[in-house]
Amino acid sequence: MIKDIKSDAESRMKKSIEHLTSDYASLRAGRANPAMVEKLMVNYYGEPTPLNQLANIHAPEARLLVIQPWDKSSMEEIEKAILKSDLGITPNNDGNVIRLAIPALTEESRRDLVKVIKKRGEEAKVAIRNIRREANDMIKEIEKEKVISEDQSKKALEDIQKLTDKYINDIDDIIAVKEKDIMEV
Repeated sequence: MIKDIKSDAESRMKKSIEHLTSDYASLRAGRANPAMVEKLMVNYYGEPTPLNQLANIHAPEARLLVIQPWDKSSMEEIEKAILKSDLGITPNNDGNVIRLAIPALTEESRRDLVKVIKKRGEEAKVAIRNIRREANDMIKEIEKEKVISEDQSKKALEDIQKLTDKYINDIDDIIAVKEKDIMEV
């Protein structure tokens, strides 16, 4: 029973880390990265559809993204989605492909991006702590029902805290790496 609670908490914490990592991949760091636009929702025949399901996205150069829609009729909607997004990039449509020139980051935009990184990192930490709280509540509940002893409960709570500390430290490391990446000129 305790083992199930621990493994569930750990798998949920891992998912929080994975979500943070994929979230960071979509942030613009001055270099073109297809992940920046892959999850962009495009209105495709009335249905919101992720861009990566409508087009081939690649980065032929460090500061250029090329989006090649499989259905040319969707180009206008793809352009609208890019303009509505928080990317701050104007698409260049030549009728066959959409090009996105990624501008170099200014010092101010780098600092703003670091703030976003820290905020999202803090949100991931909150998610980890919420998972810890839920696991602790379950352990206390089964202790109250006399399914486990007080000693087993204490040991399990310590283990959950160690897991939490490990994943919080992992988040701090991820934030530091991303911050260094952003601030590099």
